[in-house]
Amino acid sequence: MKAMVDILHPTEPHAASHNSRLNSLRAAVLGANDGIVSVAALLLGVVGSGASDQTILTAGLAATVSGAASMALGEYVSVSAQRDSERALIAKERWELAEFPEQEHAELTEMLAGYGMSVETASRAAYEIADNDPLDAHLRLELGIDGDDLTNPWHAAFWSAVSFLAGALLPMLAILIAPSAAGGWAVALVTLLALALTGYISARLARAVIRLLIGGAAGLAVTYGIGTLFGVAVG
Repeated sequence: MKAMVDILHPTEPHAASHNSRLNSLRAAVLGANDGIVSVAALLLGVVGSGASDQTILTAGLAATVSGAASMALGEYVSVSAQRDSERALIAKERWELAEFPEQEHAELTEMLAGYGMSVETASRAAYEIADNDPLDAHLRLELGIDGDDLTNPWHAAFWSAVSFLAGALLPMLAILIAPSAAGGWAVALVTLLALALTGYISARLARAVIRLLIGGAAGLAVTYGIGTLFGVAVG
């Protein structure tokens, strides 16, 4: 059956690690976007204030290192809490199956019938499932959990930090390579192009790309404006 599914749907992920891969992809895309936008926005704010090149680079480096550490820690804590919740739900469902098998059978029958089966067919299917792995079926249908593919906090933390660094590297390189007078424009251009790319990778939808571009441009404009006002006030 699995081989037939793979033949009919070759581009659809049916492997057991599908959830983990999606979670890592989510952390990577979010990390890259945060690295691009936060570091670019900070650089433009400092550029707008009229700071020296050394100050701009120091601020960008500090934002890159601290941002990567913050992203990794945040992802680890968040995904760890999610995993603890999933494990608690799995333990609760296992106990219910052991203590209340009839009620759980009726619950599974009702869920299967909700997919268009007759009650009789759903009941027979629930009995057949009970003879194999009722816990897995209940977790998937009732709670939307794959017991063999729980989220991994270490993977999320790693990909979040690495992608943040990769994203932050783009505006940092732009400010390093571009002439001082055009540094702000170079950072803004590289940032918008990078956001368009990450939007395409994450969703492959024009709406997602446009949303990222508008949000990123707004963030850059606000921070540059604040930096300019601050520079004028100090001057």
